[in-house]
Amino acid sequence: MDLKQLRYFLAVVEAGGFTAAAARLGVAQPALSIAIRKLERMLDLELLHRGTRRVTPTSEGEVLAGHARALLERAEAAELQMRELRGLLKGEVRIGLPSILGSYFFPPLLMAFKHRHPGLRLSVQEAGTRSLLNMIRAGALDLGVVTSDAELDDLETHPFLREEVVVHAGRSHPLASVERIDFATLFEHDLVVARSGYFLREFIDHHAATLGVEPRIAFETNLIPLAETIVRQGFGVTCVLRMVSEQTRDPELVAIPFVTPVYLDFSLAWQSGGYLSRADRAFLDFMREQTPWRRDGGVLG
Repeated sequence: MDLKQLRYFLAVVEAGGFTAAAARLGVAQPALSIAIRKLERMLDLELLHRGTRRVTPTSEGEVLAGHARALLERAEAAELQMRELRGLLKGEVRIGLPSILGSYFFPPLLMAFKHRHPGLRLSVQEAGTRSLLNMIRAGALDLGVVTSDAELDDLETHPFLREEVVVHAGRSHPLASVERIDFATLFEHDLVVARSGYFLREFIDHHAATLGVEPRIAFETNLIPLAETIVRQGFGVTCVLRMVSEQTRDPELVAIPFVTPVYLDFSLAWQSGGYLSRADRAFLDFMREQTPWRRDGGVLG
């Protein structure tokens, strides 16, 4: 029994006769009648009442018709999905990432997506969250990672990450022995910070403004290895995401949490109502699958 036989049988049942079914299928009526007879012989069942005016299914035929509908629907769904996948043999995803997440969070996700869709091209651009927002709005990027506290009313978002912010200090730095730190103490020391427009720089600027102090910026760089070297040598401290400490495991660096733990939420953003290609939608679906978000905040799993 194959799908063609089931399609022929269901067409006869739904049309109520061989002539109408043959016309619907675009086949000769004798060929259709032969196909149904072969199906009945194979199953050793009479599937149709062949009346003079109308053909109706027997009780056994009714059962088979139900199975046939389900099987043909599943086959059609599979064919549709395969057509969609054929549409993903080529395409490009333009995504913007902040440097820290691009270095410490996204590599395994990007490689897993590329493995699933080897024909797609990933164009990844590094920039600060403010620049990424502007690029998304201007259509220069399809998707971009932003902090969830940004002005996002005109964008659609998928929250995917909540991460703690900690202070990195070198082993020789006076803060290395501190178990927890507050912002007032942090701003008494030289800082290594990112350029303006990056989320950790905005984090520093916001909390300094809240305390009414001017942060002591000793070095300004977006080069993560350079910032780590400066901190390791004791020339300043910096704020990083907890994942940086967990992944680098540098014995010369100490991660110091804040007295009241501080977290940042991140979202994947795109233009509200804007066009997303099949490749973009595939990446968005992949992110939703890999980073489901609880209603109370945070990644499931």
